[in-house]
Amino acid sequence: MWRQLTSMRTALILLLLLALAAVPGSVVPQDRVDAIRVGQWKNANPTLAPIYEKLGLFSVYNSVWFSAIYILLMVSLVGCFVPRIRIYWRALRTRPPRAPKNLAVLPEFRSFETDEPAEIVLDRAGGVLHGRRYRVNMDDREDGATVGSVAAQRGYLREAGNLLFHVSVVVVLVGFAIGSLYGFRGAVIVVKGQGFSNSLSQYDDFVPGSFFDSDDLAPFNLAIDDFNIDYQRNGPNLGMPLDFTADLTYQEAPGESARNYALKVNKPLQVDDNSVFLVGNGYAPYVTVRDGEGNVAYSGPTIFLPQDATFLSFGVVKVPDALPEQLALEGSFAPTYGFTMERGMFSAFPDVTDPRLSLLAYRGDLGLDDGAPQSVYGLEKDELKRFKTEDGRDFRLDLSLGETIKLPENAGSVTFDRVERFVRLQISKTPGMGVALGGVVIGLLGVLCSLFVRPRRAWVRASENDGRTLVELAGLDRSSNDDLGDEMDLLARSLREPAAPGSEPQEREQS
Repeated sequence: MWRQLTSMRTALILLLLLALAAVPGSVVPQDRVDAIRVGQWKNANPTLAPIYEKLGLFSVYNSVWFSAIYILLMVSLVGCFVPRIRIYWRALRTRPPRAPKNLAVLPEFRSFETDEPAEIVLDRAGGVLHGRRYRVNMDDREDGATVGSVAAQRGYLREAGNLLFHVSVVVVLVGFAIGSLYGFRGAVIVVKGQGFSNSLSQYDDFVPGSFFDSDDLAPFNLAIDDFNIDYQRNGPNLGMPLDFTADLTYQEAPGESARNYALKVNKPLQVDDNSVFLVGNGYAPYVTVRDGEGNVAYSGPTIFLPQDATFLSFGVVKVPDALPEQLALEGSFAPTYGFTMERGMFSAFPDVTDPRLSLLAYRGDLGLDDGAPQSVYGLEKDELKRFKTEDGRDFRLDLSLGETIKLPENAGSVTFDRVERFVRLQISKTPGMGVALGGVVIGLLGVLCSLFVRPRRAWVRASENDGRTLVELAGLDRSSNDDLGDEMDLLARSLREPAAPGSEPQEREQS
């Protein structure tokens, strides 16, 4: 079982399984990435949600089955390359193998005769091979001084490249493990004109690593000064976003001078090993709610979450301080209002040109005093009743910008003051990124060595007979390249004795 686990085939299968296991993490919303989308997905798929929950598909990279593949791959790789490192080390210390007795049986064979002594030819062969980056063994002598041979080998880095690639995979996995154990990832929504301080209480979602200490949070703060987005306003790609920029002011620590930064999608802010990413945006309508006694019970921005590419958004306004009964509003916001009988309310364009709020109004107990946690993006309706019109239909507020509508039964009024944008930020600290990057670099070096280093062996034998020296040379290519014949031809030309004037050396070649 150990041999099977540590075989190259098993390692490749596990690597493929790891890639396949990561696919659900890209398709299904993840708790560690976007808990809001997870909640929306669960509400939209009530039948599949419990099944996905049991399978761990909402947190793929923390699931038991993904961790099992991860750990088995680590064990397989380590068990695979550690013995090969020992074998490679012994091969590095071993001299090139002696020349076969019959060089003519090798794939590339050359021979010629010369008047030079065998010793001179062999010395020249050693120099030529050494100059072509071969490791040369000059100590192989046969039958005294009349017959001798030179053995040479090169391409040791090819196997080193294979080992480096395997090591790099382990290094990358270790880098990701360090980031998961000692880092964190959090998300927060910040409305234009408001700020954020890097503390646990201000995060909407916060997922720490197993060994992360909250005392290690960097004490920076930031404020969103402006948010600019450009849209395609004509052509087939009408409404497609072209550029996002959040202009912010930040301080690395309280009391330090403030700095300005233009935050873009592919241009995160780096603060004390923390990365601040711009991952989303939307609208936050400012709503003022007066209760039945005429008092302002709620006034401020409310996050409406985008539902489609046109930024038709859904949101909830909870008014627990209203008297004599608590109030709540639930509905949609369209930055550019549109309506048809078939579609109902929709947004014709993602930018603000004709903003409109369409809300249902509720009264009763919001359930905030029960102690049970509630999502700010959802409404518990068990103890709530909808306002009705005189003909018994649901009372709906369709508010244009600046408009005020009174609630039935003198329960108060709702005013649509203005609309601002919000940005969704992801703040993360991943201490293992340098390790993972180093593993990638090592892997690239290993692949380059595997692709371009050619392991070869070459032998030259010289034997003296009747004043003439027979020189035989042969080569063996262990990477199946096609230029070994050219290499042997070049070596043969370098070893031949220069021809005397008016004569040609007797030679005999065979390939």
